[in-house]
Amino acid sequence: MQNTLRTLGPKEALVVLSMSEQGRSVVRAEDVIGLAGSEPAGRRVIRSLLRKGWLSRLVGGRYMFVPPAHGPENTGESNALAMAAAAAEPSYVGWWAAASFHGFTTQKPMSISVAVQRQMPTRLIEGSEVRFVKAAPRKFFGFKTYNVYGRDAAISTPAKTVVDCIDRPDLAGGSAEIARIVYGASSEADAKELLETALQMKSTALLQRLGFLVDLVGWSLPEDVRAALRAAIPKTTRSTFGRAERKQGDIGYVAKWGLFVHAHEQELLADVPRRRPAKGAPC
Repeated sequence: MQNTLRTLGPKEALVVLSMSEQGRSVVRAEDVIGLAGSEPAGRRVIRSLLRKGWLSRLVGGRYMFVPPAHGPENTGESNALAMAAAAAEPSYVGWWAAASFHGFTTQKPMSISVAVQRQMPTRLIEGSEVRFVKAAPRKFFGFKTYNVYGRDAAISTPAKTVVDCIDRPDLAGGSAEIARIVYGASSEADAKELLETALQMKSTALLQRLGFLVDLVGWSLPEDVRAALRAAIPKTTRSTFGRAERKQGDIGYVAKWGLFVHAHEQELLADVPRRRPAKGAPC
């Protein structure tokens, strides 16, 4: 029978004890090399700790530390969100994965999108595809640390999650899924925080989509929030939402928000449990 216990040699024990005392979640190759006394010795220790289940590989010389508290068995690390968040610094898990975490959708995305400040290639981390998305400086905000099954992970806040998804539908499952996410957030996200977050993104198209979507799913915004949202949209600006080209039966132009909607209403509402007419929205 194969032995699955996580044993330790002398140098491996030194690394594990040091990381445990420091309360580290992420270990860098140079940390281990420094403790082992040389690069060859450090590399051997890293390979051994990976094999025995004390480390899980992230990216570029970064590893997730699996402390003794996780038990004596070599079960590896299966916390996909925490590993994705730990793969780069600074970073945060956003878009569809964040919407799923906050309970705004029942869909489980096939990949995890992580906002970063420098371009990084998509990686497969412990079986999960992690897509790194370089965010513009003005959009890199609105996240905090959440506890995910005992691990800390930087994830976008409820308001920023909604705004990010509306800004990049391609990272959130498409137009219909965006409508489901906005509906799911309507009972959880703070409307004023949502507006402030959307305004900070400095995108008129985003504001137009937001206005249309809250009406579509029946999210009744406070009058002052709704008025501020309308006021922030120049009357002559036009944007689109949905497919690249319009098809017969699409909603078409929504004058209230200056938005061309290239999608059928029934398609957008297909996964919305129920529709509550928003105050001021057309019946």
